Amino acid sequence: MTINSNANNDMPKGALHGIKVLDLSRVLAGPSCTQVLADLGAEVIKVERPHIGDETRHWAPPKFSDDTSAYYATINRNKKSLTVDITTDAGQDIIKKLAADSDLLVENFKVGGLKKYGLDYDSLKQDNPRLIYASLTGFGQTGPDAARPGYDYIIQGLSGLMSITGPSDGEPHKVGVAVVDLFAGLQLTIGIQAALIARETTGLGQQVDVALLDSALAMLANVGMNHLASGKVPPRLGNQHPNIMPYQVFAGQGEQHFILACGNDSQFAKLCDVLAVDWHTDDRFTTNPNRVANRMLLCDELSKKFAEQPRTYWLEVLDQAGIPCGAIHNVAEALAMPQALAREMVVNFTEQGSPVSALGSPIKLSASPVTYRTPPPKLSEHTDSTLADLGYDSEMIAKLKADGIV
Repeated sequence: MTINSNANNDMPKGALHGIKVLDLSRVLAGPSCTQVLADLGAEVIKVERPHIGDETRHWAPPKFSDDTSAYYATINRNKKSLTVDITTDAGQDIIKKLAADSDLLVENFKVGGLKKYGLDYDSLKQDNPRLIYASLTGFGQTGPDAARPGYDYIIQGLSGLMSITGPSDGEPHKVGVAVVDLFAGLQLTIGIQAALIARETTGLGQQVDVALLDSALAMLANVGMNHLASGKVPPRLGNQHPNIMPYQVFAGQGEQHFILACGNDSQFAKLCDVLAVDWHTDDRFTTNPNRVANRMLLCDELSKKFAEQPRTYWLEVLDQAGIPCGAIHNVAEALAMPQALAREMVVNFTEQGSPVSALGSPIKLSASPVTYRTPPPKLSEHTDSTLADLGYDSEMIAKLKADGIV
């Protein structure tokens, strides 16, 4: 079961209704940001290369029956597609006209990549001082590595994130999705909205500078802080938690895995009651610091106890006792959860004749909710209408097409 997109004209206006976004970003990190803005009601014009488009249009299989790749559909709904060759003078003129009439410009070119086209922040703010120019790069606009290209996988390695991910006795692992790209996209979204609020006071735009590396370092959170506090290099602990015990994966009878998350001494005492043991009175385990110090001993004892019953039994009795726990779902099971469906985390566009189904937005606003207005656009679907809005007549548009500009 999925919900249909809200394509009617009676839907409430989004929180960012009236904000115009010129989206020069591609692949995942930048487009994930602009999709959030679009979901919140902003008008987003996605600029793509003529005849080719965003690379992710071709990252298939899988794809939907209308040839839309699943990857492209992940982060491009609610947008318009305009194709422009920005390496040409005529193409640059189009972008400059759009930027002069936009609130935001989002780009993820390498540092200095747009300056040679006159599309950098310093150039564009001359015609539009209210423009908020959001740049997402691998390493940021400053520093010795600023010119280097950035890739999620490589940044996961450089940042230390992979060093703490994976089994303790195995090789470092990346996270299963491009989490650095997505986290950086959210950081860019936050920066943009802060700049919009600041503009209300100053009347001026500014450049928002977000880097994949900075975002990944911030993701280290408590593990990074553990190093700063102790001077020690955090180890890779697999499914265990560096600061809390027991807080990890265990297997029930038949190797059916589940998660146990005891966050305090009270919950551990309840766990001991369920297991009919008195470990909570043992000096080695009475407090969380003691349990962390004796991690392996306690882990071995718990593993033996949990192997006595199947996972379904443990999930039921632990839940009844108020001890945090949960099954480990595959993706199909996760998306089919009644809670996920009730929260509208799967949406489709069948009412608009599109076969695309998509993951819903986690942002729920009571008065100006997220809307799913249009499916991911076909390449160049909105080129003619966008150019017409800029004052190009049919003959001018035809010539631009004939010259390969759009």
